[in-house]
Amino acid sequence: MIKTITKIGNSQGLMFDAALMDLVRLKVGDKVNVEVHAGGTITLTPLNGTIKADKAATTARRLIKKNAELFRRLA
Repeated sequence: MIKTITKIGNSQGLMFDAALMDLVRLKVGDKVNVEVHAGGTITLTPLNGTIKADKAATTARRLIKKNAELFRRLA
């Protein structure tokens, strides 16, 4: 997924759409751990527990099916 860093007030940030927030089960106010790795890779890990791979895959399939037309138009 490609996101663009945008100006938000006097700061910069990434906007996460509702489908992504639902997929990772995050909501406004949740805390995430931010890690910067060698080579500039950044990972965000929710602090409210991790999501099991099978649950993430099931949720992703459900969201993709539910929003298929939207994803087709965005592609």
